[in-house]
Amino acid sequence: MAFLEWLTKRKKPLSQMTRSELRRQELMLEKDRTRMLNKITKLGKDKQVLFERGAAEKTPEVRRMFAQEFEMKTSEQLMVSRQLNIRSKEMMTVSRLRMMRENAERARHSGKLGLISEADMLRLGKLIESDAVKAEVYQERLDEILAVGAEVDEGAAAMSGAGQSVMDVWDKMDRGAITDTEEAFDEADRCVRERQAAPEA
Repeated sequence: MAFLEWLTKRKKPLSQMTRSELRRQELMLEKDRTRMLNKITKLGKDKQVLFERGAAEKTPEVRRMFAQEFEMKTSEQLMVSRQLNIRSKEMMTVSRLRMMRENAERARHSGKLGLISEADMLRLGKLIESDAVKAEVYQERLDEILAVGAEVDEGAAAMSGAGQSVMDVWDKMDRGAITDTEEAFDEADRCVRERQAAPEA
């Protein structure tokens, strides 16, 4: 509940923070999110080692121990992943509000700048804390609540078309359609550059 309380009950609510204050919060959330990502990555590597050791082990009792450790690390990985989902939504919220500050002139025409109600913040808080609401869905709800939708540059979206292109390349690598890492990187880089250049064309 800490973030929800911070959204609505601080002396200076999130919706009234200056651009620099929002940026500081954004950096703190980004640091925390990076820590969680590193933890998930480490757990994944630990699980891989456990799996390989268990596969090579023939003694049932020892193999059972590896299986239990594998299960525990999977549970921890899922728990951290849920926290990461929450942190990603928190960061998205702060980033969007900061962009509204940066685009003050344009946002002022909508009459929404700095006028996000406490009820809206409560709605956001509940969506942030719900494990069922993933970051992509949350982004849509956030846009609706902040009423910025098309007014926000595409690059500000949690998963823009360019970002989805990178995801698609990774999917191809997972399926074995692309096996060379450099080739995959080049394709991802090309797709992102084309996506970003398209609006200016």
